[in-house]
Amino acid sequence: MSNLPISSKYVSTPDKPVDAVEREAVVARVNAAFESGALDDLDYRRCLDLAFAARTLGQLRPVVEALPPVATYDTPANIEQAPVQPGQLAPAGTPANRTLVLAAGGVAAALLVLIVLLAMLL
Repeated sequence: MSNLPISSKYVSTPDKPVDAVEREAVVARVNAAFESGALDDLDYRRCLDLAFAARTLGQLRPVVEALPPVATYDTPANIEQAPVQPGQLAPAGTPANRTLVLAAGGVAAALLVLIVLLAMLL
């Protein structure tokens, strides 16, 4: 059974000729899979032979099926810039803004009381 979706260009347009850019992309994926240990030496050589011999996208299909899947989404920028790894809690923020707001509120309340007292005296 194929692990490629029907929308994959290797499945949906198998008769389309392979261009140099496509071949280089597949060979780069084969090399990366071999370097990461996803392919052994025999599979690596077989995939390279098939990739260089392929004339159509359909002939590249067995090579692409043997490779680890490629992420088809981008990681949001706020995740990449997070100071901690996913699943870890970030350190609590300092309450500097909260303290400032509370102090300003206290000063405003004291001024209001002072104004009311002055108004009662006059």
